[in-house]
Amino acid sequence: KPQLVASNDRFCRFLEEYCPVVTETYYPTIWCWEGRVQTLLRPFITSRPQVQYRNELIKTADGGQISLDWFDNNDSLYYPDASTRPTVLLLPGLTGTSKESYILHMIHQSETLGYRCVVFNNRGIAGEDLLTPRTYCAANTEDLEAVIHHVHSLHPSAPFMAAGVSMGGMLLLNYLGKTGRDTPLMAAAIFSAGWNVFESVESLEKPLNWLLFNYYLTTCLQSSISRHRQMLEKLFDMDLVMKARTVREFDKQFTSVMFGYRTIDDYYEDASPCRKLKSVGIPVLCLNSVDDVFSPGHAIPVETAKQNANVALVLTSCGGHIGFLEGIWPRKCTYMDRVFKQFVQAMFEHGNKIFSM
Repeated sequence: KPQLVASNDRFCRFLEEYCPVVTETYYPTIWCWEGRVQTLLRPFITSRPQVQYRNELIKTADGGQISLDWFDNNDSLYYPDASTRPTVLLLPGLTGTSKESYILHMIHQSETLGYRCVVFNNRGIAGEDLLTPRTYCAANTEDLEAVIHHVHSLHPSAPFMAAGVSMGGMLLLNYLGKTGRDTPLMAAAIFSAGWNVFESVESLEKPLNWLLFNYYLTTCLQSSISRHRQMLEKLFDMDLVMKARTVREFDKQFTSVMFGYRTIDDYYEDASPCRKLKSVGIPVLCLNSVDDVFSPGHAIPVETAKQNANVALVLTSCGGHIGFLEGIWPRKCTYMDRVFKQFVQAMFEHGNKIFSM
């Protein structure tokens, strides 16, 4: 059974009644139970539901642009009125976009419930041009704030939630820690967030983890900016950035410099959501596996979470990073998908009961 960490008895009872998956035994796929195997295989094993998006480019205050992919769900039987149709904002991982299988599955789950989804693609990675020499990072929430304000202004009467995966979850937590209760979001779901960036990069620099994940992730980061080399060369020594062999080296030469941090340690401290968890002001459910090499179990802020009545952690012993595969042949629904579906439905349809239970 997963460990449910929550200091608020009412939040606990609410989850047990309306999101019972968090109290059920999670049985990982028996032939790939180890965390690294789950992490590596999930993108290849899980299906990719067909989703038709409507793309929207919005301008930012600094002259840049952000690509949003909308799934309007205009055929929704439960919520035919678009003005009040519940909306879920989805934030993919570090180099992820609206095409990631885990995002497509979240949209598929939302479609069956009648909800609308919008995917926030970080600057420059979804095919759109960079109009300014700026990309994104886990600590800077300006673009997310602009997107949340934009989506809310389009549908001010619609219940509004967000779900973030991996770095998307870190960004969302950092935003919630900054805004407290001053947000149009009614709740949030976080999956496989890296809680302490220092611990995450140290784990990823262990020899086997570097070989399996770190080097590949670094090349993904480099390829995501190489298309914009002409724009970025105005500010960066791109030859040096392209020589990075670890995420830490990339962040030292590129990310921390772009966002004006004096040192990489200053950036990593600001990017670590564990430092802002006390300030979260809306109900948040966070799912992590303790065998996730991207977010080691010992770095999950269990004691801090117990100090905030708005926070619930669900910790599984297996599942890896965005893995959570279950069943003999885990093509379709993962444990993470089921947590997502039950929690968003619980909040949209019964959220007002948290405070009365």
